[in-house]
Amino acid sequence: MQKKKTIVILCLGMVLGIFMGTCGSVFADKDSHQPVADTDALPFEDLRTFTEIFGRIKRDYVEPVSDKKLLEDAIRGMLSGLDPHSAYLVAEEYQELKEGTTGQFGGLGIEVTMENGFIKVVSPIDDTPAQRAGIKTGDLIIRLDDKPVKGLSLADGVKIMRGEPGSKIVLTVVREGEDAPLKLTLTRDIIKVKSVKSKLLEKGYGYLRISSFQSGTGENLRESLAELKKENGGKLKGLILDLRNNPGGVLNAAVEVSDAFLKSGLIVYTEGRIENSEMRFNASPDDLLDGAPMVVLINSGSASASEIVAGALQDQKRAVIMGEKSFGKGSVQTILPTSNGAAIKLTTARYFTPSGRSIQAEGIEPDIALAHVKLEPLDKQDFKPVKEADLSRHLQNEKQKPEAGAADIDKDKANLEMKDYALYEALNLLKGISIVK
Repeated sequence: MQKKKTIVILCLGMVLGIFMGTCGSVFADKDSHQPVADTDALPFEDLRTFTEIFGRIKRDYVEPVSDKKLLEDAIRGMLSGLDPHSAYLVAEEYQELKEGTTGQFGGLGIEVTMENGFIKVVSPIDDTPAQRAGIKTGDLIIRLDDKPVKGLSLADGVKIMRGEPGSKIVLTVVREGEDAPLKLTLTRDIIKVKSVKSKLLEKGYGYLRISSFQSGTGENLRESLAELKKENGGKLKGLILDLRNNPGGVLNAAVEVSDAFLKSGLIVYTEGRIENSEMRFNASPDDLLDGAPMVVLINSGSASASEIVAGALQDQKRAVIMGEKSFGKGSVQTILPTSNGAAIKLTTARYFTPSGRSIQAEGIEPDIALAHVKLEPLDKQDFKPVKEADLSRHLQNEKQKPEAGAADIDKDKANLEMKDYALYEALNLLKGISIVK
């Protein structure tokens, strides 16, 4: 595989304005593609049936249909019938797929796929109209404004959802646990995805959130880690890597992220029928955390490249994986340009974790499972337990010194527990590992 002519991406679903179709893909230059030898004779009987049906539709269908539409639909059906991720991309879709790795696009910021004829939300992207409107993983979109989704292709649905920045669209959503469909109004916008965010949760304990894997994610992660160390005033005691609702992206970025925390060993490898589909990625001897403990958060919206990172760090015993079982997409698609400016997206390989696990349709099992729950404070109790400090004439602790900002720290911890229970538990685990270590 020629590195200058190839970009590998692994993503899930269709991001409005970026990724057209579920993919884990290799962009292959037309000149570098090796044609597959024709080992089977053409199935003339089946081709005769195809031309017969083609003619019947042209002659008898209630409305005239162009040859181009019929042939494009036939190609789409041929590819989509293979698996959920192979597809035919017209020129516009192909261009959007290539532009998706830049992290800037127009739309709503939803990662979606098709399920039973409806558009299913895989995950909303951070800081986008979809997230701000309350779109959640698992939502089924059944209407786009007044148009039913049933009967539309995923590409057609995406075309309706895309539009001029500032324009509005109403999504009718069926959500588990809700008695009636929800109507959510979203305002289209130019989406600028910040793939890496970071902050100090407490002194010594850092937090990194990767929302998608873009071409610059590896570099952004290194910069964010440097900023965390600077803010902390030295090395970190531990790090939480948040990959929840991360649908994937550029494979090379997933490898860079894994490599940032590994000193040696295999990160991921792929296997397929063609020579170019077999790749192996190994870690370089450099751990940016210097061995500090890690906790990786995943959930059902963590897919493809996210699962590569989680699987590599889990197999190499570098991090504790916490949360929910991941999505389970372990296949790679190759993007092959065609002479008309379009492209086909064809599944050509499976990828495997360092121990040889295939996560296809299985996902990554967390080391510590967490239910998807939300905590709420109990009603204020009328009875307050009596402590030593409440007793009259109690002895004073002469060596006790109030800690500066202690009240603020407690408040922040309480807020974290209520806002994000999984993150709160990850921080507790990380602190425990650090103390024992």
